[in-house]
Amino acid sequence: MLTYRITDIDHCRSAESFLRNLLPAAPSAYIRKLISAGHLKINGGAVAPDTLLATGNTATIKESDRTRQLLAAAKPQLDILWEDDYCVIVNKPAGLPVHRTAETGEANLVELAEHFMAGRGTAVKLRPVNRLDRGTSGATILAKSSSSAGMLGRYVKEEGLDKLYLAVTDGSLPDAGTIDTPLDGKDAHTDFRTLARDTAVSFALVIPISGRMHQIRKHLSAIGHPVRGDRRYRGTLLTGYPGHLLHAFRVALIHPVTGRKLIVHAPLPPAFTQYLPTGAPLVWHDLLREIASRPD
Repeated sequence: MLTYRITDIDHCRSAESFLRNLLPAAPSAYIRKLISAGHLKINGGAVAPDTLLATGNTATIKESDRTRQLLAAAKPQLDILWEDDYCVIVNKPAGLPVHRTAETGEANLVELAEHFMAGRGTAVKLRPVNRLDRGTSGATILAKSSSSAGMLGRYVKEEGLDKLYLAVTDGSLPDAGTIDTPLDGKDAHTDFRTLARDTAVSFALVIPISGRMHQIRKHLSAIGHPVRGDRRYRGTLLTGYPGHLLHAFRVALIHPVTGRKLIVHAPLPPAFTQYLPTGAPLVWHDLLREIASRPD
C-alpha cells in the first residue's frame, strides 16, 4: 500500500482532486476506477469522489505497477480540483493572471493549463468562465471548447455561480452584515460573516450576491476593512505574499450538460494561513470543514 498523511495543502480537497494531483498523467477513467473499486481509502474507509479530506487524515492507495508508473515525481504545476470533458476547475495561485497581459513573457493561468493538458496528451484550447483578479487565489473554471464556454457562460449569466470567498481584512470586522454600497452606478450587495478576529485583522467568509468588478475588494474597503495586501483599495501591504488575502474557496453550479449539482472547494494557499488572526481562538481547520459541510 502507498500511504500519505494529509497536510494543510490538501485540507478540504476532494478525494478525486487528491488523486488527480498525485497521478497527474492518469486518465480520468483510471482515477474514477481507483475510487469506485475502493483502492483509495481515507483513515481505512472507502470514499466517494467528492469526499473532503482534512489535515491529519491518512490516505492509502492500493499499489500496482501502473500506479507506481503514474506517480508524480514532483508536485504538478496545475492544481486540478475537478475535471470532465467539458471543463476543468483549477486552484489558481495568487499573483498569477488568468489571461496573457501586456508584460511580455509573463506566465498566465490559461497558457499554463493548456501546456499542462498538452503534456499529458489531452490538448485543448481553454476559455475562462469566471475570471479571478490577479491577486485573488482559488477556484477558477476553464471551459474546454467554444461550445462548452457558451453553455457555461449562459448559465452564469442567467443563474449565476454560487461563490463563497475567504478574506483576511484590516481591523476588527463586525460579526456579520451586508454591504450594499452601489458600484459604478449599479446595485451591489455583499454578505459577510466574521469567523475570527483580533484588534488588527479579521478572517471572514464573504458571499458576493451581485457580480460587479472588484466587488468584494471595493465593498470591504468602503466599510474601512480592506483586504490585506490589496494595494489598489488601501489594504495593508504584505511582504512575501504574491497577491492579496482573498481566496475563492467554493464554487457551485448545476452542470449545464449533465444536470449534476457540482460543488468544488479550493484549499487555502499555505502562505495564506500565516496571516490569520493570532489574538483570537482560531482553529482554522475546523472552521473550513464547517463551512465546506454546510447545507446548500
